[in-house]
Amino acid sequence: MINKILSLSINCWVKWTGYKKNIDEIPWLKGPYGKSAFIGDGFYKEFAKESNLKISIDKSHGLLSDFLLAIDKNDVNKNRLQESVKHFYEHTAQYTLDVWSEWYHPVKYFAHLLINTVSSGIDQLNIPLKSLETSRGMSNEVIALKDENDKQVMTCWLRKAILTKKVTYAGFYSAVNIDEKPYVRVIFPLPKGSATVLLRVEVQDDGSVKLISDGKKPGGAGYYRIKVMNDSTIRYKFIPLKELIHVFTDKEGVLRTDHTFWYWGMKFLQLHYKINPLKKSS
Repeated sequence: MINKILSLSINCWVKWTGYKKNIDEIPWLKGPYGKSAFIGDGFYKEFAKESNLKISIDKSHGLLSDFLLAIDKNDVNKNRLQESVKHFYEHTAQYTLDVWSEWYHPVKYFAHLLINTVSSGIDQLNIPLKSLETSRGMSNEVIALKDENDKQVMTCWLRKAILTKKVTYAGFYSAVNIDEKPYVRVIFPLPKGSATVLLRVEVQDDGSVKLISDGKKPGGAGYYRIKVMNDSTIRYKFIPLKELIHVFTDKEGVLRTDHTFWYWGMKFLQLHYKINPLKKSS
């Protein structure tokens, strides 16, 4: 009951206070929206069928077919991009990920409430609350969705905690351009809407990459909570939730990621990933 009340309250808040837009005016916020009260691990099949997209599951697939498309052409370090980072984004299915999480006060309490109620109820965005939840590892399914010309339109990254079987997230990845600026777009379908994150990619001096969602106003990098009103109209809120994802190779040559979240400037969650290439069968 609590999960339904909270979910309804969030949708009403977006509906009553969000920006109202025709989706054709902001196509970069158009994407997979949940139509029922449950998302789960089969949503991508429903979306593919509705959108006339082909499902392709192969160990060669990555979150983006060409990671360079997500990097600004004026990035002075573009040519320094580490090949290992590029390969991970273009061939994500060839890796496994170990994850550790740490939550921080005071936002942690509200986040835990949402995850234990809303996220658990819809089976989406079940971010691990304790490290033991991911002690058995996480699944890593990379599902490419292709059009009739076999072009990869977007990729669903489906990850579940092996111990709890809960969907950590089902996120749909693609590269988009807004006012000639490239972004990595990640759409998390939710009941009657979505949470959409736009990330700006910056190559560092050492060739590592930072994906940054720190926009101060709509129209670029940032976190957008969307409520679908009808087939052509949405309302959305630009949420003061910031993310920094740093993908790098450590001194031992191991690929790692630090993923940090802030809300209203307060750090509330840090995830650390160790990215392991799949062992080749002999």
